[in-house]
Amino acid sequence: MTTTTTTSPAGPAITPARRTARRRRFVGSSIWYLAVIAVSISTVLPLIWTLSTSLKPESEILSSHLEIIPRTPTLENYIALFVDGPFAQYLTNSFILAVGGTLTNVFFGSLGGYALAKLKFRGRVAVFGSFLASMMIPAIVTMIPTFLVLRYFPLAGGNDLFGQGGSGFINNYGAVLIPFAAGAFAVFFMKQVFEALPDELGDAARIDGASEFRIFRSVYFPLSTAGAAVLGVLTFQAGWNSFLWPLIVLRDPAMLTVQVGLASYVNEYDTDYGPLMAGTIITSLPVLIVFVLAQKYIVQNFASSGTK
Repeated sequence: MTTTTTTSPAGPAITPARRTARRRRFVGSSIWYLAVIAVSISTVLPLIWTLSTSLKPESEILSSHLEIIPRTPTLENYIALFVDGPFAQYLTNSFILAVGGTLTNVFFGSLGGYALAKLKFRGRVAVFGSFLASMMIPAIVTMIPTFLVLRYFPLAGGNDLFGQGGSGFINNYGAVLIPFAAGAFAVFFMKQVFEALPDELGDAARIDGASEFRIFRSVYFPLSTAGAAVLGVLTFQAGWNSFLWPLIVLRDPAMLTVQVGLASYVNEYDTDYGPLMAGTIITSLPVLIVFVLAQKYIVQNFASSGTK
């Protein structure tokens, strides 16, 4: 006796195994989308809540009703930031420190990375190993020694030759810029960038009589702009969001950064949620703008690293 398999005019019959596979794919896709939606909500909702709170008047913020959309939107919290306090000065201080730290870290980090990648000298491996080892030390461990070095630095801030009599670099922009002018990560990062470039370019420039700095400035650094842009974004973000170190070394209220200034809206007895949320929104904009402007270089850096 023979058995026949019937098929529908529209196509082959759906077997139980295929129906089970479809059901599993549907369940798996549903779980995936639910997880993505949950993560998205948990990530985006705090940002939406911060923006919403910054647009609410104080009476609405302190009410017992939790509402995402303000009933009476207002910009008074943003106005109060600049009228009732030195928030503009905080932004200026943070901008100076973030941009200054970015320029010095990219420049000196590129110099160090170039030397370790393209120059042959005795002890190069040991120097690079010391940079890697320093990256393993938590920053909190070196804060006190760094503070003492800056405080008793000779001939700085009224100090004499023995580091006495003044305050050194404390309460000065240099206290924030100098310790991180050539970070270990910057040297390591740019070394990897320069190692991907051919040595023949430098050899040809040396034959033409170019100095080593001229080779770095005119040959290699223009070819490393993608990596330098990525390092610049990371450095700017770290400098802009820095809180603890500026709080320690900058004592003058006129020199406080925006992160330290935002903390002044929170005290033991009261919290100004409106200005605090408004300041948080404004503070997040520079990093977002820098990222958007450097996005092309970031994509270029990842694309070039993926084709090595």
